Amino acid sequence: MSAVGGGPQTPRTSRTRVFLVHRRFLKRAKHNFVWTRTTDTMRLLTHNMLASNVKGTTSGFPLKIEVLQKDEREAEFHAEFLCNTLAKVDWEAFRGAAREIGADDDLPERIPDSPESDEDFLKAFHHALLEVHITEGYLVCPDSGRRFPITKGIPNMLLNEDEV
Repeated sequence: MSAVGGGPQTPRTSRTRVFLVHRRFLKRAKHNFVWTRTTDTMRLLTHNMLASNVKGTTSGFPLKIEVLQKDEREAEFHAEFLCNTLAKVDWEAFRGAAREIGADDDLPERIPDSPESDEDFLKAFHHALLEVHITEGYLVCPDSGRRFPITKGIPNMLLNEDEV
């Protein structure tokens, strides 16, 4: 198979097709398209789901947070998402982590009886859960003291061979 210029034509892989479709989309919608560069970083939503699996640990949860660098970024508020997430969050661990990173200002000791109707509570929960990003620091196992680095917002929970 040869191309118009006479040279060999490279077969279209799925990656090439995706790129071409993406190019067509950009041509059609370039006036609506905004380029943004965001990086997903560790938030308390992530923290509440992580535990240490180092050999010899009894629970490994909740991990303590040592913050070297954090930033706050506005996130869209969705009350329904927050209410659904609230049912899955370990509140004590969440409040402790929020305290460690300095985001517990308006968080109550206990979840209100009807959180879906308490807008102040939901806004405080939203802020601590989604708007505080930890970009550099460590997650520390409460049992073993093992420190897992957070680099560029990504927690590295890989274990060494002797820790498995």
